[in-house]
Amino acid sequence: MAKKDAPPRWDRKMQQRLARGEAAALGELYDRFASLVHGLAHRVLGDERAADGITRDVFAHVWEHPDTYDPKQGPLRSWVAALTHRLAVQRLRATETAALTRGDTGSMEALERKVRHASVAARADYIVHSMPTPLRAALELAYFQRRDYRQTAVDLGVTEDEARRRLRLGLQLLSTAHDAGRPRGYGGAL
Repeated sequence: MAKKDAPPRWDRKMQQRLARGEAAALGELYDRFASLVHGLAHRVLGDERAADGITRDVFAHVWEHPDTYDPKQGPLRSWVAALTHRLAVQRLRATETAALTRGDTGSMEALERKVRHASVAARADYIVHSMPTPLRAALELAYFQRRDYRQTAVDLGVTEDEARRRLRLGLQLLSTAHDAGRPRGYGGAL
């Protein structure tokens, strides 16, 4: 049996393939994570073109520095998300700081509030998209379709107790978006 903290095999193999310079590995990684990267960048920056740029930067960084990912530190998905968040926040700070120095309205405090708000929103998006499908489905029914736990149970074909459990667990996961904690091993505030 594999050790509990052993990284997933796919993550280890992908890191090795990238380190060998396999272009196909980068394509596979892009196919798997491009929507995550673009979505997080867009959530932080609120700009489609800027999110496109961050997406290019993230995959360029992965290609040029595959050794910066350590599978022992956590999943590749988390590392890519933390890298995306870090680069997007850097871009947001640079853009907003440039606006402040030009004399546009605002203050450093307002900038930091904007960065914190964008970080929480991006973390919430990441959590929702990473949570198990049954929890996400329950939350989507409750939030987007305004279903209570009884209606959610009927829609999902589960018991009311199971619907309540899924909603409770989903909300508990989502509540961590406000935590100041950092993902294990990557030092990002995702």
